[in-house]
Amino acid sequence: MRTNIVHIGASELTYEIRQIVEIANRVSVLSGKPIFWENIGDPVQKGEKIPDWIKEIIASAVRQDISYAYSPTRGLLATREFLVNKVNALGGAQIDPDDIVFFNGLGDAVNKVYGLLRREARVIGPSPSYPTHSSSEAAHAGYAPITYRLLPEKGWMPDMEELRNKVRYNDSIAGIMIINPDNPTGAVFPDHIVREMIDIAREYDLFILADEIYMNMVFSKEKHSSIAELIGDVPAISLKGISKEFPWPGGRCGWMEVYNQKKSPVFQKYVKSILDAKMLEVCSTTLPQMVIPQIMGHSEYPNWQKKRNEFFEKRSRMVAEIFSKCRGVVVNPPSGAFYLSVVFDQPLKPAMQLKMENPEVAAYIDSLCPPGVETDKKFVYHLLGSKQVCVVPLTSFVCRLPGFRTTLLEQDDDKFRHIYTTIAGAVEEFLASA
Repeated sequence: MRTNIVHIGASELTYEIRQIVEIANRVSVLSGKPIFWENIGDPVQKGEKIPDWIKEIIASAVRQDISYAYSPTRGLLATREFLVNKVNALGGAQIDPDDIVFFNGLGDAVNKVYGLLRREARVIGPSPSYPTHSSSEAAHAGYAPITYRLLPEKGWMPDMEELRNKVRYNDSIAGIMIINPDNPTGAVFPDHIVREMIDIAREYDLFILADEIYMNMVFSKEKHSSIAELIGDVPAISLKGISKEFPWPGGRCGWMEVYNQKKSPVFQKYVKSILDAKMLEVCSTTLPQMVIPQIMGHSEYPNWQKKRNEFFEKRSRMVAEIFSKCRGVVVNPPSGAFYLSVVFDQPLKPAMQLKMENPEVAAYIDSLCPPGVETDKKFVYHLLGSKQVCVVPLTSFVCRLPGFRTTLLEQDDDKFRHIYTTIAGAVEEFLASA
């Protein structure tokens, strides 16, 4: 074309979590075997049953004509008031209904948050990082993401010295992004870590962006505080939603809560630009918004959430048991959410491989692993071709550490143990093959 129409950040938009699905489907066709899907965090697809009392609430709402109508741009007032009361009851940051804006899932919110930043303004995020954040931030700037390391040898805690130094010496950094509980590692950051990050933001006049989609999915041994409880006077945005907690990923319903926006005229103007952009789309999905107060306020809700967390905590213990006998990897059992990141702790060599009995599958996988391919990606593709287990390479999470991410979502105990025993055996086979 006479004019280049490609956005400067187009090459930064990658999402291996879904891109690997096409490869897995091809392997399934060639091998004639089903895939064990451990790539994406969808509890429903992995067999979790939605309680009848939640279905009844939603079914009742569906019968109301108003559930098919537009909602206000910010979201339904009654739902925003319900959420405001939950935040203000914590005794930290105090907000009002106008500090909440609903979106069509958190992906929509993330795109708006980064896309409406001044191009020169950067948000530093964790490494490894959830690719929706890292890709959107990099795409808005047209440059690679700026990151601070999460350290596997320290239970995936942030490298605070690196974070402070990068903020100090890079004037383009305008915000610090935190995912807590974390995806992809399952780490839960203690209060003193989050407070230190907030102190850095205060010292250098930054804002905090907190992804708290898993904030109510924390295991019993951990203490976790929301950013609202700790933020003090620092401007911040918290991203929340129902896709994992209800779970209702197909509902596409997330929201942002804004704290201390009046403390900074520039931050306040930025937040207004997000709302203005949302107005161009009219509104977000109405039905999921309608039922949030009834579901979260239901007498069954706290105990149901407790049992879900106990289930994922049990899965975390099973992972620890299985990988305790597996050499060559660092495994930190998750403390929240439902993800696990495994890191190889010895060099991976180009000659390492897994045996594939089907020659068509082997030829296809080899075509995906040319010389120079990331070593963890080669393991992931070989795991897919050899064992039909689909995980995600850790290097696709803006990370230089070779490894892979899986989920804790499989509902069947025997199947879960089979999947993870298979992965651990494949790790040992892969490392021993060179």
